[in-house]
Amino acid sequence: MRDDSKKIPVAVKRRLPRYLRALGDLKKKGVEKISSGSLSDYLGYTASQIRQDLNHFGGFGQQGYGYNVEALCKEIEAILGLDRTHSIIIVGVGHLGQAMANYVEGYEKSYELVGLFDIKPALIGTEVGGIKIRSGDELEGFLKENSVDIAALCVNVESAQTVADKLAEGGVKGILNFAVTDLDLPEGVKVENVHISEFLEILTFDISDR
Repeated sequence: MRDDSKKIPVAVKRRLPRYLRALGDLKKKGVEKISSGSLSDYLGYTASQIRQDLNHFGGFGQQGYGYNVEALCKEIEAILGLDRTHSIIIVGVGHLGQAMANYVEGYEKSYELVGLFDIKPALIGTEVGGIKIRSGDELEGFLKENSVDIAALCVNVESAQTVADKLAEGGVKGILNFAVTDLDLPEGVKVENVHISEFLEILTFDISDR
């Protein structure tokens, strides 16, 4: 497992979910073991890169055998924390927030959606996936009474920092930030920014004739 005294490069952490998805696909196809070379062909990363990435956490492969697909899946799930359940709330339950709620429901083993919040009167009291949408005014009280690991922030830019401050003060450990703005938060609160516009712009770059 990971030696927490070492700082894991961001690029390595971002590749781990891709490894997990690939291994999940291979497991569904009945593949029991795979070499780093074959995994390289499947993923597009070099075999050396794959070995280096996994060596940050112990390696897991056997010389002359490769990797046991199911065992490596479980190891990466544990590294990513997917072997336990994390509580999630969503703040801002418009189209994006509702899509996020429906997405989270597909990960019942690893994530539990425990709260939805919005300020729009038309949404308050309605349900998404069997969970009633609460008023944003209830957020601070909810955080005092409930332990929340992750919050998906699906609000506008103008209110993002204010809501994020409440989340941090309420003990939320990580924020998935869909607001197109950077957040200024205490060091202990982890933030993952999801700027959809950036992905679109990169895709536009890739398909453009220059």
